[in-house]
Amino acid sequence: MSATHEIDQDKLDEFMGRFVGDLGAAMSAALVVIGDRLGLYRAMADGQPITAEELASRTVTDARYVREWLSNQAAGGYVSYQASSDRFFLTPEQSLALAQEGSPAFVPGAFQLATSLIKDEEKIADAFRDGHGVGWHEHHHDLFTGTERFFRPGYAANLITSWIPALDGVQAKLESGALVADIGCGHGASTILMAQAFPRSEFVGFDYHQASIENARTAATDAGLDGRVAFEVATAKAYPGGDYDLVAMFDCLHDMGDPVGASEHVLQTLTPDGTWMIVEPYAGDRLEDNLNPVGRIFYGASTLVCTPASRDQEVGLALGAQAGEQRLREVVTAGGFTRFGRATETPFNIVLEARP
Repeated sequence: MSATHEIDQDKLDEFMGRFVGDLGAAMSAALVVIGDRLGLYRAMADGQPITAEELASRTVTDARYVREWLSNQAAGGYVSYQASSDRFFLTPEQSLALAQEGSPAFVPGAFQLATSLIKDEEKIADAFRDGHGVGWHEHHHDLFTGTERFFRPGYAANLITSWIPALDGVQAKLESGALVADIGCGHGASTILMAQAFPRSEFVGFDYHQASIENARTAATDAGLDGRVAFEVATAKAYPGGDYDLVAMFDCLHDMGDPVGASEHVLQTLTPDGTWMIVEPYAGDRLEDNLNPVGRIFYGASTLVCTPASRDQEVGLALGAQAGEQRLREVVTAGGFTRFGRATETPFNIVLEARP
């Protein structure tokens, strides 16, 4: 072996240690989804130590499977183990993250999203071979629910309290009564949050995916928002209406085949003093700025769902989930907007503001 190919054992050991951690996380992802789906975490939410048999009885599941599941979760630090009594429990922090849907730290939706994409691996591999797209609607159904549950905690924690207040004059308009379009609304989590916070305003959510719109309508009815919130099937380049005071796009501009065309349509449908709020995954403008754990998540999602979704549409610009603020500025200004800037940021998102 030549000197240029000599192995540094310390570096190899470090890499293999990282691999073991990654493999354990990958193997455990499905088990987090199972624990969420079967109510195992929720049954432990009170934090009281419990045996595998007691948890199985509480959740009407098999004790032997539950024992193995608990052991995996304890090994990963997702549940805690009391060796003296052979019992398992959730700390307050573990409970907040795993057992309390609606909390700002809730994470099972992220695992539901990730495992759905693993199920689509063959479709994406085929797309690699010839560059064809894979539409959002072509993915496993868990992607749609998992995406909402992944993003909803961040929206719940930030949308009303920090993102909207960071926009110039928008909160006052919403408080007095405004017309709002939420483009690419999915299951409607962002639309519903805004409608609940600003009862004098009217909201319309648009998405091209029929099944997501049907889910959003049900969610709005369940939230008691009939008559003030509507959901319609439409694309970002052709949604109806005009004179919107606010057009919002949450984590979807980069998925569009023709984001410049979408920008042009937003401009046409806004009032002269309207605002376009664009929430996108946090990213720097250079690849090396994004080589970190957050970038790893979003480049993964971008390869498996965002880029294929864009490629499935007209133009197929494929911005990707780590496009960066400068690339987004180019798209927005190409659509005719003259004012554009960053309103605020959080660890996972940047909030951008565009005006005619």
